[in-house]
Order: sequence, then structure tokens, then C-alpha cells
Amino acid sequence: MSAVRLVTFNVHHGVGDDGRHDLARVARVLDDADADVICLQEVDRHFGGRSEHVDQALLLAEALDRELVWSPSIDRPGSGESHRRQYGNAVLSRLPVRGSHVHRLPGGGEPRSAVHVEVATAAGPLQVVATHLSSGSAADRAAQAAAVCALRTGEGAWVLAGDLNADARAAELRVLRAGLADAWELAADRRDQARRFSLRGGRGLTHPARRPRVRIDQVWVSPEVTVTGARVLDGSTSSDHHPLLVDLELRVRPAAAPGAAG
Repeated sequence: MSAVRLVTFNVHHGVGDDGRHDLARVARVLDDADADVICLQEVDRHFGGRSEHVDQALLLAEALDRELVWSPSIDRPGSGESHRRQYGNAVLSRLPVRGSHVHRLPGGGEPRSAVHVEVATAAGPLQVVATHLSSGSAADRAAQAAAVCALRTGEGAWVLAGDLNADARAAELRVLRAGLADAWELAADRRDQARRFSLRGGRGLTHPARRPRVRIDQVWVSPEVTVTGARVLDGSTSSDHHPLLVDLELRVRPAAAPGAAG
């Protein structure tokens, strides 16, 4: 087995529940998580005043010493500057990135995208898809979930992570269950931010951060992936979501027999 730790986090362009943009707080949460692969949503790159016009994706990648893969969902010309105004998803990886591709997703309203990344592990390649589905339309989410599932071809370890804007059991996410499983449900060890005697304890709720009511930040895995643990971390000072951390184990692929047909 090969262990991989993954975190998904909607960072709300680095603005915490106090209304302040403070990217260092996001970096501290992620540094403490010590994940091999980090999937981020609502990341700004020179987008505007709400994030002080900075390149959040690059700053976080440099602060955490991770390789950056970027997936702009919104891409606009800058005003009098050389930088484009972008907003979208990012993957930060400590594992070597062997390839990546950005996919536009169907639907109206705010543009949505998914980024498909292949990383190298001791057990072989791991396919990671990071995305942020529509917040306004169940029909759009259904179409987007189907488009994301279509990215999985063949066998091998495959993970979907992101803010799906729907409960894992929602009808529009039913397509995911055809070949994937909800990592929170699979995890042998689960912890969240609910108080000790809360009726909401153990449900993995991630949003809104101060009083979570829904579990919209999720990780889904293929049968080749074992989930050993899942934790909802505390993101309340740095975003309006909590991050979700999952510990995964990948089965080592058997080596091909000498002379086997390829």
C-alpha cells in the first residue's frame, strides 16, 4: 500500500469570517494539514480588491513548497495591467505531477471548471480531479457531475475532490455512485468540528464554517483507493468553509510479467 493524504478546501478567496483577506491564515491551516495533494476552490489570481490583487495560487504554492496546477473558471482581461483577472480551482502537489488538463463544465450562471491532474505515487499513478460545481442549479450540478465522471476512463486509482454544492446523497450527484464511493462514508476513523454532544456530530458538515449545516465539501474515490481516515479541519478563521482531510491508501499495482504483451 502507498499512503496519500489529500485536503480539499474552498478558501473563499482568503477572506475569513471577520471579513479580512489574510492569505497567511489559509497557508497556516494547509501547512498544519501536511497533505500530499491539496485541492482548492475560490482562488483568486490578480482578481481584484477583495484579495488585494495578489496571485493567491502562486503565493500559496510557494509558501507550502508545492507544485501548482491552475484551473481558471473565470478569466478576464486586466484593467491597465499585464495580469489577467482569474478565479477558479488550484491543485498543489508535493507528489510529482505527470500531467494535467483543464475542462470547462456545462451549465449557466457562473462559469465552472474541473482540473484533471495525474500525480506519481509509490503505488503508481493517481488521477485527481478537483472541481467546484454550480451553487444555483441542481440541473447544472447534475450535468457537471456527469461531465466530471466522463473524465474517468479505464482502471486505476481515481479521486474526485471539491465543493460540490450539494449533499453527497443528493439526486444530482447520483451519477457519482456508479463508479465511485463517498470517502466520508468509507472512512474507518471520522472526526469533524461538531461539539462533543452535538446532534450534528459525526456528519462531516463543512459549511458555513461558524455553524456548519451542510456537507458540500467532499472527496469521492474509485475502488482502488482505501480510505483510512477523514477529518473536517477548522477553517473558520480563514474561510467560510472548513477543509476536509482524507487519508488514503493505494494498492500497489503488480508488475507486468516479463515478455507480457503490451
